Amino acid sequence: MFVTTKAIVLREVKYKEADRILTLFTAENGKITAKARGALRKSSRTAAATQQLTYSDMTLFFNKGKWTVNEASVSEGFDGLKSDIVRFALGSYFAECVEALSVEEQSDGAMLSLILNSLYALSRGMYDERKIKAAFELRLMSLAGYHPSVDACAVCGESEPDNPMFDLVDGRISCRKCGFKGSAVNLDAASLNAMRYILSSPSKQLFSFDITGDSLRTLSYAAENYLLFQTERSFGTLDYYKQFIR
Repeated sequence: MFVTTKAIVLREVKYKEADRILTLFTAENGKITAKARGALRKSSRTAAATQQLTYSDMTLFFNKGKWTVNEASVSEGFDGLKSDIVRFALGSYFAECVEALSVEEQSDGAMLSLILNSLYALSRGMYDERKIKAAFELRLMSLAGYHPSVDACAVCGESEPDNPMFDLVDGRISCRKCGFKGSAVNLDAASLNAMRYILSSPSKQLFSFDITGDSLRTLSYAAENYLLFQTERSFGTLDYYKQFIR
């Protein structure tokens, strides 16, 4: 059976002498694993289209439970990532997160749009990298079923908590006077409002919020650590990215 689809290459692994094993996130079939035979040969027509962090038009062949790349051409190469090691490292982290939080062979258009929009903004340097990263992390967690509750204090119900705190374990906010016993991050009004915007905005306007300075650092810390707490795992690509930003 042949299937024509668009796919972002989340990961590529060399196999034997000239093949690639790809983790793809496709429009119709969600996350799948596919073999790209001969993709590492210089003469291969699928070489560019099967590179990590490339969005491609693909014709896939499915047989006996396995996918094979039959044809592939680049739709969006995100060239700004390929020419900047820091941006590529961050983009690879986005890809690893989607691979970890997506469901095998389950279509998810919202998650696909999220990583494509995030890679596009990152590739073109449209916003501060920390802003793109935080928005990606929080929105991804929401799409994956870990939507945090940030509308009001979970204890007293105050919609504008005094000195707000964000519980990384329960994903709730509270006033500092109400407090939490768990692991909590201190927020400010700007970082809390940014979180609310990220979790409720239309996908095409995800990055259309203003935040700078200490508030951006607070948002970045809260978003990253919420993802790490909830997934209960580490990400090698995140560790690699942090080597460049210390």
